[in-house]
Amino acid sequence: MAPTVFGVIVITFILFNIIGGSPAMMTLGKNVSPKSLEEFDEQRGFNKPLFFGRWTRTRAFADAVFKHNAGPWRADSNAVWQAAQGGRPARVELGPGSEAAVPLAFALKPDTAYRWIIRYRRGGADAAALVMASGNETLRAWALKPGETWQAAGLDFRTGPDPLGLKFILRAHGAPLEIESVSLRRKTRHVFDSQFVFFLAQIAKFDFGKSNYSNQRVSQMLKDGIRPSLLLTVPMFIIGVVVAIAVSLICAFFRDTWLDRFFVVIAVVLMSVNYLVWIIAGQYLFAYRLGWFPIWGFESWGYLLLPVMIGVISGLGDNLRFYRTIMLDEIYRDYVRTAFAKGVGRGGVLFRHVLKNAMIPILTNVIIAI
Repeated sequence: MAPTVFGVIVITFILFNIIGGSPAMMTLGKNVSPKSLEEFDEQRGFNKPLFFGRWTRTRAFADAVFKHNAGPWRADSNAVWQAAQGGRPARVELGPGSEAAVPLAFALKPDTAYRWIIRYRRGGADAAALVMASGNETLRAWALKPGETWQAAGLDFRTGPDPLGLKFILRAHGAPLEIESVSLRRKTRHVFDSQFVFFLAQIAKFDFGKSNYSNQRVSQMLKDGIRPSLLLTVPMFIIGVVVAIAVSLICAFFRDTWLDRFFVVIAVVLMSVNYLVWIIAGQYLFAYRLGWFPIWGFESWGYLLLPVMIGVISGLGDNLRFYRTIMLDEIYRDYVRTAFAKGVGRGGVLFRHVLKNAMIPILTNVIIAI
């Protein structure tokens, strides 16, 4: 049972993540601020790696790959976009002695480790750097190594207790600085600080987060709905099983008679008609036309009678065919003939022998249904 439940949880998690799109954007809309999207993701654990990892994306800076334009530096006159040509990729170029501020969408988290990943190229021996500053004070500077080939630099840093005024500036000194891509990653608490572990922890605590549509706690929605759901489904299930077993015993008792054939025909008819037809017909005839039951709502046990009756009738066909087959399979066995030979009555054979041995597949079917 436990491996099956865990397998269902894993498959459900994978399927939800195979489907493309951002839950935050689907819920809040495309025009909402990146900070609101980040807060939505953090509340639901979407701002973590999928299964494991030490680094994860952040909406504070969307990955900049300059295939079509200067990306986040479109408004900065110092950052000149160059199209791909002669084997050189599309890029942003900072001329000698110029600089460009890295545009953050919102302030980074306090006391958190981050990493800038920059793919760049610069010629000459003159220095180029990424500078971390707060106001007019330079907190840290990373030198970008010169070289004629494209190279990637991973620049690690940690924010302080108040990163609100923190800014990052790319500077080119005596030689141009060409940048192919820039990305920012946030360091996780540990390698398994992931969406999947967060998902499992929520399930273990019976905390299913908030609904993306109603913004209510899912656990509260389940709590509010479980009582009317159980009051409807439990009687429907129990009555349906008892009625199906009782009728299947009648079919076995009167096998190959007109009564047996009558119930077989009824079972086929019930299996052939969609349950929605029974719902509409039951509401129209018994609730609307005859007024015997309320049409809709849930205020007392009287509101359950019609849906329970319709549920039992609509599900009777499948159960009757299944249980009838089991009963007939048992009734032709040797021990039944032996019981009849010893003088046991038909009722005793059916209830003390046939029903007892038929309970194994019946209980299996009932447990699967539960």
